[in-house]
Amino acid sequence: MRIARVRTPKGDVSHALIEHGKAALVRGDIFGRWERSGESHPLAAVKLLAPVAPPNILCLGRNYKAHAEESGDDIPKAPLLFIKATTSVIGPEDTIRIPVVAPTQVDYEAELAVVIGKTARKVAEREALGYVLGYTCGHDVSARDCQAGDGQWARAKSFDSFCPLGPWIETELNPASIRVQGRLNGATMQDANTSLMIFNVAYVISYLSRCMTLLPGTVLMSGTPAGVGFARKPPVFLKAGDVFEVEIEGIGTLRNQVADEVQTAAR
Repeated sequence: MRIARVRTPKGDVSHALIEHGKAALVRGDIFGRWERSGESHPLAAVKLLAPVAPPNILCLGRNYKAHAEESGDDIPKAPLLFIKATTSVIGPEDTIRIPVVAPTQVDYEAELAVVIGKTARKVAEREALGYVLGYTCGHDVSARDCQAGDGQWARAKSFDSFCPLGPWIETELNPASIRVQGRLNGATMQDANTSLMIFNVAYVISYLSRCMTLLPGTVLMSGTPAGVGFARKPPVFLKAGDVFEVEIEGIGTLRNQVADEVQTAAR
């Protein structure tokens, strides 16, 4: 089942089931009780939004061995957690904005994003996937100069528009072995399989739930494969006019264009 969040031709925002080229609207809470509303629109007639408005965005660093190696970093002995601001979320076809204050080293990171479906606290690994609503494509955009200069990652990862999600949530997916690709202007930059993760999805959910409550709608960004821009020789960073796509097997493709941020006066 594919669950999207859409804006209808009338301007209403609703969750919808994506079926046979149409968006069948639902009423209720996708994390609780919901039902079909009976209203449907052609997919081309609605605007796909980020499929969830998360209460938290929890992210893993260096969760693919090859990415840790290309970064010159040690392989983590436990999941390496950082957090992105929820205000960084945008949806499919929305624009990634190059920040005025950090314009030169904005990098791409294609990732499998996990959407938590029900409250998880101290969950056993064997039960962890039962707390997942589904999976979507995620893009962990990163300002590398801020990341290096700050000594921690939160600001570098949290600029407005730095967390594209979409195009929808796929509920019927086994995250253990699926292909993850990142393409810049049609050229494949990242291509790996989730089987290469150091810490798999179930382990990470269990691990995090032992220190914090995972609320419904929480997005877990599971880490990016090798091939990121800063590790290339010469480096490749996002710039205005670029298009970046995250394609994940069994889900679909998240596409976003890149533009410069419009400079506004500080208040």
